[in-house]
Amino acid sequence: MNRNDLRRVDLNLLIVFETLMHERSVTRAAEKLFLGQPAISAALSRLRGLFDDPLFVRTGRSMEPSARAVEIFALLSPALDSISTAVSRAAEFDPATSTAVFRIGLSDDVEFALLPMLLKRLRAESPGIVLVVRRANYILMPSLLASGEISIGVSYTADLPANAKRKVLRRSMPKLLRADTVPGPLSLDDFCARPHALVSFAGDLSGFIDEELEKLGRKRHVVLAVPQFNGLSTLLSGTDIVATVPDYTADALTAAGGVRAEDPPLPVRSFELHMAWRGSQDNDPGERWLRSRIQMFFGDPDSLA
Repeated sequence: MNRNDLRRVDLNLLIVFETLMHERSVTRAAEKLFLGQPAISAALSRLRGLFDDPLFVRTGRSMEPSARAVEIFALLSPALDSISTAVSRAAEFDPATSTAVFRIGLSDDVEFALLPMLLKRLRAESPGIVLVVRRANYILMPSLLASGEISIGVSYTADLPANAKRKVLRRSMPKLLRADTVPGPLSLDDFCARPHALVSFAGDLSGFIDEELEKLGRKRHVVLAVPQFNGLSTLLSGTDIVATVPDYTADALTAAGGVRAEDPPLPVRSFELHMAWRGSQDNDPGERWLRSRIQMFFGDPDSLA
């Protein structure tokens, strides 16, 4: 196919194809693109004619891509990124007048402890924009970025899509959170004897603290696992339960009252808080503006020194 032949290709069909590759479902692709299922089905029929291939085969509730679809996707995805980059570079962005919609992914600790400060700044600088926040973590981040459901994510991250970019915002130290009135910091024996609460998106009953305790030949007893931080103060109130949380989360929880924070009574390592974003939007003026504000209000230069 030469460049003139491209005139008969509807770019919207390629967007539908990419979304189907991510979602493996006509229903979810329709929801993602804000279209009806008949429209997605019709687009899929046209795609099959365009590429002369079934592209997807239904297996149970999922649609598995054909070998040809996988081959097309490997070539198409970076091409669509390049088109997006070319268009975004030509666009202008004025925060004061923009009505852009930004979709970002935040881990629970970041949303609870750091988002309020950022939101106040965004409302002052750009009152017309819309901010859509998705819950993200190191498990969800790769697929959210790859599918375009978010353009920026902030959390601890591990693996990321090949075209994603990443930057360290801060290094966080764990803090011990407690609501009791016993004076003085906890000793290691007290720490191990106390019941513990753990914030875990996946519902795990162990974490990095257990790894550090194991190095010392010690153990703790986790009696509560919850998926988010914002109710932790209430849960600890009136109990002898303790919890270990990131320092910036501890600051937000202690500021609200009812709990106090101290250093854990054992050696602990710092953790990096990352900002990751889609490479195709690296030079988008609006995205660059938002990333600069996130770095300003989520970052901590002193922790990186």
